[in-house]
Formats: sequence, C-alpha cells, structure tokens
Amino acid sequence: MCGIAMILGPEPDRAAFRRMIGSLAPRGEVEEVLLTSRLLAGTQRLRIVDGERAVQPFVSADGRWVLCYNGEVFNYRALQAELTSRGHRLRTDSDTEVVLEAFLEWGADAVRRLRGEFAFAVADTAAGRVYLARDPLGVKPLYWSRSGASLRVASEVKALTEFGAPVSEVPPGQHGWAEGGPAPAAGPSLRPYLDLLRLGADQPQIEDPAEAAKLIRAALEDSIRVRVDTGLTVGVILSGGLDSTLTLLHVREMHPDCVAFTIGARHSEDLAYARRLTGELGVPHEVIEVRPKDIRLADIREAIRLGELTEYGDIINEVVSVPLFRRIHQLGIKVVLSGDGSDELFGGYPMYFRASEQQARQLFLHKIRNLGRTELQRLDRASMGHGCELRVPFLDLSLVELAMRLPRALKLRNGQEKWILREAFADLLPGYIRHRPKDMMSYSSGLHERARLFKPLYPRLHRSFGYQLMEPVRRDFDSVLERCGHDLDRAIADSAARPDYNLAERARDLAGALRWNTVLAARALRGRG
Repeated sequence: MCGIAMILGPEPDRAAFRRMIGSLAPRGEVEEVLLTSRLLAGTQRLRIVDGERAVQPFVSADGRWVLCYNGEVFNYRALQAELTSRGHRLRTDSDTEVVLEAFLEWGADAVRRLRGEFAFAVADTAAGRVYLARDPLGVKPLYWSRSGASLRVASEVKALTEFGAPVSEVPPGQHGWAEGGPAPAAGPSLRPYLDLLRLGADQPQIEDPAEAAKLIRAALEDSIRVRVDTGLTVGVILSGGLDSTLTLLHVREMHPDCVAFTIGARHSEDLAYARRLTGELGVPHEVIEVRPKDIRLADIREAIRLGELTEYGDIINEVVSVPLFRRIHQLGIKVVLSGDGSDELFGGYPMYFRASEQQARQLFLHKIRNLGRTELQRLDRASMGHGCELRVPFLDLSLVELAMRLPRALKLRNGQEKWILREAFADLLPGYIRHRPKDMMSYSSGLHERARLFKPLYPRLHRSFGYQLMEPVRRDFDSVLERCGHDLDRAIADSAARPDYNLAERARDLAGALRWNTVLAARALRGRG
C-alpha cells in the first residue's frame, strides 16, 4: 500500500510536487521519487510485498513506462507465472512489478485480470500521457486535477487542493488515458471496465437457501484466505458484531498470528461483546477505551482533515476510527482486516427492506457504487493515515456479485437482517453473536452522540482544508431516502437539489444531540455513584 503522486506536463513545478508527496507521508514508510523535465512521480510506500526490491516509481526495463501503484493484487503469483511463461523477465517477487508487466502484456485489458484492492497510474514517457485505473469497488482512492498544461494525480484530495483547480475522482471500476501537456481542460477519458449497476444481472438468481449458504461460505473463506497471505501479524477490527466476528473466526484459523482491536466507551456494547468473544477464543485483544467527553473540537477537526469525507455520518464514524488506527500504528501492525461491506451486500440496514420490491435491487447497487466515497474512503484515510493497510474481504468482487444474485427474501427473513449470512455460518457463530442485532459503529461504540454535537461545524471545517474543490459536505443519503419515502429516484434528485441541511433541520438535530448528551451524562454519574 502506498500514497501516490504525479505531475505530468512541460516544466512541472518541483516545489509544488514536494508538497504534494509530503502531504501523503503518513501513508507509507519510505518516500521514493522520480523527477524528470516532464514527469514528477513519487510514492510514500508501505513495504509489505518484497519490500526491499519493489521500489517505486517502478520503471520498465526499457525506461519508457513509469508506474505509481497503491494497493494489493492478491492473485499476483498466478499472474507472475503466466507472465513468465510469456517471456517476461521479472526482477522482483512483487505485485507491483506484476501490475506493470501485466499492463505491458495485455494493455487496458490487464485491469480485468487483477483481483485485489488497487489504484495506479502508468505514465508513458514517450507519448506524454498517463493511464489511470481503480479497483472495481473503489477500495483504494485515486484523484486528479488539471490546470493549464499540467495534469496532477494523487491518492488523496489534500495533495491537490493547493492548486485551486477542481478535483475529480477516478470512479470505482473505471480506467482510461489522460494527456499531459497542452490539452483541453476536460480530464481523462475514463470508461467503466465493470458496470457496478449490473452486478449479477447476467447470472441466474439463487433461490435455494442451502445452495446460497454453501456458495457464500466458500466465497468468504477464499476471500479471507488470500488476504491473510502474509508473514506479518494480522489485525482484525472487532466490534463484536456478526461481520467482524466472522472475519476474526476465519483469520484465527488461517493465520494464528493475529490480534483483535476494539474501540468504545467503557460500558458500550461493542466492548462487552468483543471481550467475551476474544476471551472464549483466546485471541489477543487490544481495547481502546474513549470517554465521550474526551472527544473535543480538535478531534473533529483532525477527523475531517484526515478523512476528506462529505457525509455527516461518515465524519462521525471517522472520529471514532482515528484513535483506533492510531493505536494499531503504535503497536506496529501493518495489515488489518475488517468486516465492512457486509451490510451493503446482505441487507444490514432497514432501508433495504422499506424500499419497494422494484427498487430494492437498485438501492443495493446504488449503495455499493457509492462505497468508494463513503465507508471505504473513511477506512482508507483512517488506516493509511496511520501507516496501516486495511483489507476488506466482504468486498471481494466474487462475493459482491454472488450477493447480488440473492433475492431480498434470503437477506431478510423472520424479521432478521442478513439472515442468509447468519445461516451460512450457524455452526461457527456463538449464539450471542448470531442473534445480536445490527447497530451502527458510532452508536454501538457509545461515542456517536458526543461527535454529533459538533455537526454544525463540519461544513466550515471541511472548507477550511479546501475540500470543497472535490465536493461539499452534504446530508446523509440514508436520511434523504427516508424522508423521500424510500423512493430511490426521488432521493437522488432531492440530494442534488438540496445537498445540505437547512436551518430548521440543523436546529432539530442539535436539540436532539444536546438531549442525548444530557441523558448520557446523567447515566455516567449514576454509574459512578
């Protein structure tokens, strides 16, 4: 995993590039750059696969092609063998080199062969252009901006704001070429190599619960297996809920050198469930206790600076995530797995079942398509901002496509959300985990209401970092959907017309936050008494 930065064009500004790459320093352990008269490229590299030889920017043997790469390709060994059989002479044992050589062998079609979580830029120094690509779900970020003759590419928005030009993302599942040098102000010519709104549409639905359970079980086991293929200690983010428990149960069996991490207020549900589970499993457990009153404006500001997030709920979750990954970094853990993404696949939120039958599938796909700018962006910034690589096994493409072939009736049954996932692993799950209802991270950690107090300040803090060049802070889509009667098309239109809360909505929200914080403070006093 890395932070990548690139400027392509005549006489690129080296001082500006140094500031770009410097802003990404927390993402890696070592800074590596390549500076020429038309290309400035660099990475902040977190050394995980062949750390000594996979130096970036990675340059092709003939010197023409320059790769800046962020992520992990989990099938790189199979691709390595195929490339070798086709005559490629590889210099390292890294997925970095495999990405470049695959591109040289198969061109733009190479991206369809990569199984992993990645974003990369390949500069063609002879033609003065760059190829950009991002993984299907948007686990890893990639942004660009341009003004005049210079094209700039980076892993985070903060690396691009000083130029004052609009910042755009490379959308999940898209790739294409961008010109460096005199060119129209329009950006790269990007196109999808995977249509996220048609996942599973060309395959038959799976109606039989036994068949669905068997396929889910095999897919998740395989997804976790490839993500723990490392000689490093593996961390697991554990809330004590269904998804993180399944992740920990599998990691424990496949990679015994693991440790669980849980954050929450002292008497929160997450800490109670996680302590019980790790005690029964005998897994080392790091608990990060945070008192609600310890969350201050400085913590909100840091979460916004780090996360670059644009929905209120994601910012609140980032406030909770920052101290979690800070502790992970302190312990020197560089690879971590989480259970994120499962709710979007298997119906962990009420919204999926309040929508009409006709729109339910479209809502699932809408949420999946937007994970890259919501949940996954939060995870990327919080983890990489502390030099840690987070892997999300529930968002392996094979598992996502499988989940989209399941009817809603298998995801919600007898009032139980994620029913088929609970059924698939019924023999592994303790009863108290299997029947624990879903709750949002910030709520179950006991820290949501404290962070909610600062919500009126979020937009101003967001603008103070220049992040409006990408997108302003906007209302949570879930709340818009609810107000629109769970009509997806209407909610999308309403979000575009009225992106932020009005004064009346904000006053109601603040009053609710004040009321809840008063209640929580009273409970804390009674507990001490």
